[in-house]
Amino acid sequence: MLKSAQAYIFAAVLCFPPVVIAQKDQTSLLASLVDAAVDRTNYSVSYNGSYFVIDYPGGDVPSDIGVCTDVIIRSYRALGVDLQELVHLDMKNSFNDYPKDWGLSHPDSNIDHRRVPNLQTYFFRHGEVLPVTYQAWDYQPGDLVTWMLPGNLPHIGIVVDRVAANGTRPLIVHNVGQGPKLEDALFSYEITGHYRYTGQAPVSGAD
Repeated sequence: MLKSAQAYIFAAVLCFPPVVIAQKDQTSLLASLVDAAVDRTNYSVSYNGSYFVIDYPGGDVPSDIGVCTDVIIRSYRALGVDLQELVHLDMKNSFNDYPKDWGLSHPDSNIDHRRVPNLQTYFFRHGEVLPVTYQAWDYQPGDLVTWMLPGNLPHIGIVVDRVAANGTRPLIVHNVGQGPKLEDALFSYEITGHYRYTGQAPVSGAD
């Protein structure tokens, strides 16, 4: 019996650390994502959603312009996660699962990742889908939130580890037209999605 108990304890020591490490890695990644998002607020960026032909992978529009999705893309890139490539590969694999709002018959690596509905689909397929609530502390640092702005304009931002002046809501880093800002905006618009994404890549063949 003693040997069996010792064997069980030894097996537990071997088996449990990877789970703890995985949780620690996720926490660390989300903390780094928050830092990267807050850092985006130090950049002067004019709001501009024009179509550009960009490199693939690792392409970006000019650094002094951008929209809400570019805050997300650039924040993840600071962690070595390229949403341009990830979204493109996933759309190649499963194009019919993505919105058809733009009349395209195939993926376009220049623009697909810069569209909120496409990011929502990607995070739904490869991230964690979290409840949409109006309880502030259901939204944790590193979470991604999507909204519908007046005029049916989709929007996205990142929850960070700062809180509103009254201490009741986490702040958001987003670009709603004035460049990347740190704002008390969580409940300013209709929430359409709540996600957590830690950078897993879809499996695909060569481009």
